[in-house]
Amino acid sequence: MDTGIRFDFSTILFLAVVITGLIWLIDVMFFKPKRLANSKEGEVPAVPVMAEYAKSFFPIILIVLLLRSFLVEPFKIPSGSMMPTLLIGDLILVNKFAYGIRLPVINKKIIEIGEPKRGDVVVFRYPQNPSLDYIKRLIGLPGDRITYRGKRLFINGEPLQYEPISTYIGSGSGVNMTGNKLLLENIDGVKHQILVEPSPYEHQYTCMQNNEFVVPAGEYFMMGDNRDHSNDSRFWCTVPEENLVGRAFMIWMHWDDGVDWARIGDSIN
Repeated sequence: MDTGIRFDFSTILFLAVVITGLIWLIDVMFFKPKRLANSKEGEVPAVPVMAEYAKSFFPIILIVLLLRSFLVEPFKIPSGSMMPTLLIGDLILVNKFAYGIRLPVINKKIIEIGEPKRGDVVVFRYPQNPSLDYIKRLIGLPGDRITYRGKRLFINGEPLQYEPISTYIGSGSGVNMTGNKLLLENIDGVKHQILVEPSPYEHQYTCMQNNEFVVPAGEYFMMGDNRDHSNDSRFWCTVPEENLVGRAFMIWMHWDDGVDWARIGDSIN
């Protein structure tokens, strides 16, 4: 687990806030009084360019940092592991306070708000490389016994409900998924579509003994909706609670060799 500071965009924003804020504060406290004292009566002294820029950009950068850290953060989907729910080129919004409010940069939770639920589509820091953000569906809560057999999920011995829909027809960057089976899966009332290959072949799952896994305390089991094309908890085990970033809730844009207007504004289930 990475316990150090992540030098990502949030870190850059935080440093920008500190630097611009300090420049503005130092100018107000030390240099501005000297300029006023040395200026002639009725004359407005010129403000140094650096101080003027700091004053202008500080509130803007601070607002952006607060929005990204505590409310909503945008992400772009780069792979097909969550097809058909999320397509390559989807630009999504993630609720940053769904699982509690955390301090930016150090990622320490300071306020408990909500708990992760089965079926949530979650953005998290990849356990094997926390500098990378992953997105998967939350399948198993702490203590759950997850079974994946015959390309079907069982949670604590209970099989999930599945309804066949059709054969999937892909487009754009996901055209290679054409021919997969499109199924409707139901996790605790959260109905969503998944893809599975028609072949009965199953991978050897590194983290599952006899296709089963018990989720440790404080951890979560994640899987992609494109079940045969997802690098997920079946291969690298679970996600610690402190790695959770937020819950994906909306597609605000789609760009894959052009705009798909039909996907804009879609909620993520």
